[in-house]
Amino acid sequence: MYVVKFEDLNKSDIGIAGGKGANLGELTQAGIPVPPGFVVTAETYEKFMEDAGINDKVMDILDKIDINDTKALQAASEEIKSIINEAPIPEDMVLFITEAYNQLCQRVGEDDTDVAIRSSATAEDLPEASFAGQQDTFLHVSGNDEVIEYIRKCWASLFEARAIFYREENDFEHSKVYIAVVVQKMANADKAGVMFTVNPSTGEEIALIEGSWGLGEAVVSGDVTPDNYQVDKKDNEIINVTISDKKVMYTNDENGTSIKVDVPEDKRNERVLSDEELIELTEMGKRVQAHYGEPMDTEWAFENGNLFLLQARPITTLGDAVEQTDDSAADVGDVLVRGLGASPGMASGKVKIVLDIDELDKIKDGDIMVTTMTTPDMVPAMRRASGIVTDEGGVTCHASIISRELGIPCVVGTGNATSTLIENSGVTLDGKKGLVFDGISETKSEEAAAVSVQAAPIITVTEVKANVSMPEAAEKAAATGADGVGLLRTEHLMLTSGIHPGKFIADGNEDELIDTIADNVMIVADAFYPKPVWYRTLDAPTDEFITLEGGENEPREHNPMLGWRGIRRELDQPEILKCEFKAIKKLHEKGYTNIGIMIPLSQSPEELKKAKALCSEVGFEPHKDVDFGMMVEIPAAAIMIDEYIKVGIDFVSLGTNDLTQYTLAVDRNNEFVAKHYSEEHPAVMKLIERTIRKCAEAGVKCSICGQAGSVPHIVEKLVEFGITSVSSNTDAIADVRKTVARAEQKIILDAARKRLE
Repeated sequence: MYVVKFEDLNKSDIGIAGGKGANLGELTQAGIPVPPGFVVTAETYEKFMEDAGINDKVMDILDKIDINDTKALQAASEEIKSIINEAPIPEDMVLFITEAYNQLCQRVGEDDTDVAIRSSATAEDLPEASFAGQQDTFLHVSGNDEVIEYIRKCWASLFEARAIFYREENDFEHSKVYIAVVVQKMANADKAGVMFTVNPSTGEEIALIEGSWGLGEAVVSGDVTPDNYQVDKKDNEIINVTISDKKVMYTNDENGTSIKVDVPEDKRNERVLSDEELIELTEMGKRVQAHYGEPMDTEWAFENGNLFLLQARPITTLGDAVEQTDDSAADVGDVLVRGLGASPGMASGKVKIVLDIDELDKIKDGDIMVTTMTTPDMVPAMRRASGIVTDEGGVTCHASIISRELGIPCVVGTGNATSTLIENSGVTLDGKKGLVFDGISETKSEEAAAVSVQAAPIITVTEVKANVSMPEAAEKAAATGADGVGLLRTEHLMLTSGIHPGKFIADGNEDELIDTIADNVMIVADAFYPKPVWYRTLDAPTDEFITLEGGENEPREHNPMLGWRGIRRELDQPEILKCEFKAIKKLHEKGYTNIGIMIPLSQSPEELKKAKALCSEVGFEPHKDVDFGMMVEIPAAAIMIDEYIKVGIDFVSLGTNDLTQYTLAVDRNNEFVAKHYSEEHPAVMKLIERTIRKCAEAGVKCSICGQAGSVPHIVEKLVEFGITSVSSNTDAIADVRKTVARAEQKIILDAARKRLE
């Protein structure tokens, strides 16, 4: 059986069609839109090698290779490929292949239609191994003679140096690995790229999509840093859009040949995929994952507005990704370059810049390889490196995929690593945050490494977050699987330091105050990274801060709860507030971009404006550089929430403890009136509902961090109102998640019943 159409193949036919061909057949049978084509089977390759009498000669060459001798490996590869390319193909094979190609031309209604000729090895795209980029692909091939020529080139590419090395490293016997060849109608893509149906580094249930202009080769090869998109698969919410400067693209020349060209200036920084296209892609990704029953790595293309899937294979790099934690980079210097975190972990070593394939021998064990973009030929050297840094590429490019498989930390898409980093200098890279630091890290966060953060088993659309008061509680809170921190209180950090923040300022120790805040907040941000952490600026009641060193000048207030605290106090003492903003800015510059800022106890949108202006003064732009939000703790804020939204907020958090006290004029700590305290009072619930619904209408995230967020029947109402997240104390997170799940299911069931009525 020399040739088999896609329609006659499925995923169990790897032995016949190789991994790529088998999966294209599976997708075709599942009704996924795939450009039509056929597979020249592995049996055809085997028969060619035997009939040409070259199999034994090839195996003899392979037996004598030292794969760690890069030059000898490449020489052997060239010799084997030359033998295959010069051997004649039997006439009956040529006849069957040309007949299949002519039938494909008739099917699509084109003479000598352009096809892609893709290698499909019988050991590739397996759940336990990825042979990404190791065999060749040829685009825009047309005519019988060219099809035959490039099929032979695909057979020869089974013995590329990178492929030989990989098989040796993974104990695949050369004699038992055959190659099939996919012949597929070219999708003349306007835009194309890659989609992982889960985050390949963390296992999170988001669609991670990368795309660029023209053919997908630019994305897969890493020639371009593509746009990066993340879509929450639960509700198709687009949670992240990163638009890159796309310098090059692959397109067709006048002869129909694929060529690399510069992207037109007006499209370099233009967004590639619309919201509608992202949702269409995500829905297809969900279909493919459901069909296979496991997360998938796919290649896609849009041609004249029509979406096609070009490839699908299991993601081979998940492993224990959700349990990995990073070492600390606290003992290293400044950030030298920034990029995308492509393979998690920390790595330190000497910089070795590789600008040409001939320079690979300079990479010794433990070095940091820095290059424009890796190619499959670099895999042997990548294996010796402790970390990889590239100028170009996204998290789905060759460097990213191979680094994740090898377990090597990797940062891609820096734009300038090869020109900025200095040969033989010591650096430390963070493959999770996408940062490269000056200096070699000598310490490891053993405590963090010992904690395994398990994802919560119950998945809810409404996020369940943790309230955190002290840094030492962060690891325990993160271990619950919480979706982030809905409230990180500052005042406890100050109380622990024992020094009044005003004393730092009075003594000229602003930097020490900034470091005190930053060092403590970093512990929490690191434990939860990349999940969001909402930092509430200082809410300093005078009766608590009077006991601190330097607090002797605190005023004596009859009722501190209604007194000089929250944002009203911070605007009176702007230097303290600016130190807080500088501390969060410092953490963002270290890569902790998961921290948002929220102001407490605001009664007027003017206070929000003034707070944002102070943040801008320190060079930290609200909404652009950092998410900026507010607490809703007093009736004025809930009633005027429309006005706050006009001023601009990214999120709000309902502080229902104070909201209830201020609404009902009840001090819950006063034994004479505590019995009248109730967060379920109709007035309180109306304020809560109003805030949630107004925020939902405006696309502003809304959470709750008061005690009401831990009361099951109140949580059910909050979910019904449309709250974005519920933040509770650590010990209540599991129960709150169950309550949220039940409430969401009830809403779905009620809606279904109404449709049936």
